[in-house]
Amino acid sequence: MIELRDIERSYRAGHTETWVLRRVTLTIRPWEFVTIMGPSGAGKSSLLNVLGMLDDQWRGEFDFYDEAVHRMNRKHRADLARRRIGMVFQSYHLLDDLTVAENIDLPLSYKDIPRAERQALVADTLDRFNIVGKKDLYPHQLSGGQQQLVGIARAMIHKPSLLLADEPTGNLQSKQAKEIMEMFRELNEQGTTIVQVTHSEANAAYGTRTIELRDGWIYSDSAGVAVNAPREVQQ
Repeated sequence: MIELRDIERSYRAGHTETWVLRRVTLTIRPWEFVTIMGPSGAGKSSLLNVLGMLDDQWRGEFDFYDEAVHRMNRKHRADLARRRIGMVFQSYHLLDDLTVAENIDLPLSYKDIPRAERQALVADTLDRFNIVGKKDLYPHQLSGGQQQLVGIARAMIHKPSLLLADEPTGNLQSKQAKEIMEMFRELNEQGTTIVQVTHSEANAAYGTRTIELRDGWIYSDSAGVAVNAPREVQQ
C-alpha cells in the first residue's frame, strides 16, 4: 500500500515561492490502476516524481509498502526505487552509451538474477515489443516512438511493484498506443500497481480510478475520497 499524507512541494525563485503540490493526502492500494489528470501546471508530474522517489525536496509523510520513505536518506530511497518501481518518462531517459538491449536489461542488473535468465528475459521483451531488429542500436539512432517503446519495455521487464507512467503513449501511433495500454492492463492484473499521468480519455478508461489535480490540490477522486481543495480551486 502507498500512503501520502500532507505532501507539499514548492519551488523558490528569489523571494517568490511557487507551490506545485498542496496538502496531498492519498492512499493507493495494491493492484489499483490510477489515472492522474488535470490541466498543465496542475502538479501531475511533480506528484509522479514524489511517488518515483526522484524528488526529495517535498514535505510530508510517504509510506511505501510499510517502509517510511520520509525517514530514508537519498541512497536508501534510490535503492528502493530501483528494486521496486518502474517508470516511463515523457522524455524517455534512456542511457545514450547503452544499446537498446542494454537499456532494457538495466533494471534486471539491480536484482539477483542469473545472467542467462536476464538474457532470456531481454530477448522475450524485445520480441514482445517488436524491436528485436533494434537491439544493438543506440538511443540516438531511434525515432521518438521507438525510444518510447524501449523506455516502456525497460520499465516493465522486471514486473515492478509500482509502475509510474508519464504520458506513456504520447509519441506512439494509435495502434501501438492501444497495444501498450493492453500490456499495462495485463501487468496490473498480474499484481503491479500502476499510476499513469495522461490527458487521454482513452488511456484513462483502462484505469480503475481517476484523480484530478488543479493548482497542486486534489480536486476530485473517483474513489469517493474526500478532497480538501480550497473553494477557489473547486470553482
